[in-house]
Amino acid sequence: MKQNWVGFILALSLLTACDPAGGFQRNTDNPYAPTGQPRHGESVDGLTVGHRLMAAGEYELALKAYYRAASEQGMTADVYSALGSANLKLGRLGQAETMLRKAVEADQKFPPAWNNLGVVLMERGKIAEARQVFRTAYALDSGQSDSIRDNLRLAIAKSRDSGYTGPDNDDNFSLVRRGHGSFLLLSTP
Repeated sequence: MKQNWVGFILALSLLTACDPAGGFQRNTDNPYAPTGQPRHGESVDGLTVGHRLMAAGEYELALKAYYRAASEQGMTADVYSALGSANLKLGRLGQAETMLRKAVEADQKFPPAWNNLGVVLMERGKIAEARQVFRTAYALDSGQSDSIRDNLRLAIAKSRDSGYTGPDNDDNFSLVRRGHGSFLLLSTP
């Protein structure tokens, strides 16, 4: 008697699996198992991917993601700023400066781009210009960001310090990014 019930329950579960209203229904549009990838037409934003890669220290991969974002969104201030930040982290100061200057041209009221440009200028030994750029970033930010304020303070101190030897000093600056994928380039004395 017990074997009949087991067989009956097994048969019932198989019938439930075939039921189009429930059970183990399969998507008929795709014969393959789900991949966990976004559906056709959906993709993760290149800037978001790039920001995550930057946070993980994968600057070369982040740069590629930012270029993908540029191909999808066009060259916006966010994209220029992200490209500049990635190039800065890779030590490509000339390219970083070019991209960040373009970011500032594209959106003159974008404090993270101004801040990051200031960081590049400090790294290149252009202290007076960096100080002015940090002042602009601080004013645009209305003093809301501690990192921009700290970068400005450090730039002012460096401009007054006659012993400043250039980019090989012990002070580090922090990148700042906009939105959820932002990077802060903060000074760490």
